[in-house]
Amino acid sequence: MADRAPHADDLPWNLRPRDPHDRHLLAGPARFGGDYLRLGRILIEFAHGFIALRRLGPCVTVFGSARFAPDHPYYALARSVGRRLAEAGFTGMTGGGPGIMEAANRGARDAGGCSIGCNIRLPFEQKPNPYLDRWVTFRYFFIRKVMLVKYSCAFIVLPGGFGTLDEVFETATLVQTAKIESFPIVVMGAEYWRDLGAFIRGPMIENGTISPDDPDIVFTTESPEEAVEHISGRTGRR
Repeated sequence: MADRAPHADDLPWNLRPRDPHDRHLLAGPARFGGDYLRLGRILIEFAHGFIALRRLGPCVTVFGSARFAPDHPYYALARSVGRRLAEAGFTGMTGGGPGIMEAANRGARDAGGCSIGCNIRLPFEQKPNPYLDRWVTFRYFFIRKVMLVKYSCAFIVLPGGFGTLDEVFETATLVQTAKIESFPIVVMGAEYWRDLGAFIRGPMIENGTISPDDPDIVFTTESPEEAVEHISGRTGRR
């Protein structure tokens, strides 16, 4: 049997294929006109997202790793979260990929709710999962992140990697700096996040790099019902 083609996750980070769009954008000053052409593509992608997502109902975005298989407990937890969100009248939104994202979209579909994906174009293509009613594929991570915040009224964060951390910390910073208000962030999977939580509540507070009440930006629970109840209360949808 022939060996399977290597997946990007199997390769050292420095050998993984680069996305030329992001690479060119971040590579420093471009030749005359290059950045202006790129700006046009960025504006078009923003407009594409605004048009595709503008008529959605109240959305809650669920974040987490793409690597959890359907038999993993975190997959089951995310599916329960998606189901409970739909039952409460929320549209379930994710990054549109596999793992936790698929599970949350699948749960929303189980309950007859609306299921949305904001997918990202990667060198090793991440295909939209099969439980989406609508999806939008973005080229640029930062545009996708804007859409996820703009069209969500809350985030639920399950165990994940760098991408998940990127989303939760950027959004917590937006709340901390009052760029957005009344935006619940719910974190689930306490054992997975235990050491990170201890670091935030320990050295970061002890050294004054955050305020003592900053960790309260995030609400933690292991219960999908409690997570959705918290969001409903904060967003006025009881």
